[in-house]
Amino acid sequence: MSLHLISHALCPYVQRAAISLTEKGVTFERTHIDLSNKPDWFLAISPLGKTPVVDGTQIFESAVILEYLEDTQPHALHPHDALDRARHRAWIEFGSAVLNDIAGFYSAPDDKALEAKVAALRAKFFRLDAELGEGPRFDGHRFSLVDVVFGPVFRYFDVFDAIGEFGVFKGLARVRAWRHELEHRVSVKSAVSEDYPTLLRDFIRRRNSYLSQIMQTGGSKKTVTQVQSADR
Repeated sequence: MSLHLISHALCPYVQRAAISLTEKGVTFERTHIDLSNKPDWFLAISPLGKTPVVDGTQIFESAVILEYLEDTQPHALHPHDALDRARHRAWIEFGSAVLNDIAGFYSAPDDKALEAKVAALRAKFFRLDAELGEGPRFDGHRFSLVDVVFGPVFRYFDVFDAIGEFGVFKGLARVRAWRHELEHRVSVKSAVSEDYPTLLRDFIRRRNSYLSQIMQTGGSKKTVTQVQSADR
């Protein structure tokens, strides 16, 4: 069966599907759409009007797509043991909660809201740091769907780090090592186009958020200091 991934250039959930397909060695077609001007053909196959969608099968929602690929394609990314699979699914859901906090971070209207989102992100990554073993990945040396989910999560911070030092990963050695491991994974790197950082920066600028203001001023020392103080 030919798989066609309906995509958006910045969507982290689409990246999940692309990473999984690449890890499984599945050839697929990929089409980007503009979510602010959704074509009728897309709305006909996406009941929620969101990406990703795998056409030809008309499967929507990234978690469902990942499970479908596990059921139908080679090279399993879920562990074999049922209890381990349940644990991994729980941390995949946790990854979606992290993405919600990231959206709150780049949309924060003022410095206090930004600091609150930094604190929320640090709390979640602190939990992850305690969960991680010796690495280099979530499940030791095995690449899993939890890695698939967190590759796009960490990618955001490549752009955020270029804007300012927010201290999200301060003191979290295991998470930082995991991030470093994933950013060099071929499937993770190839899940976005080369202009992804520029597209994300442009997207943030258009948010008219507090992070947008920091970008426009070249970084506010006062704001960065305030955010760093939340780490202590």
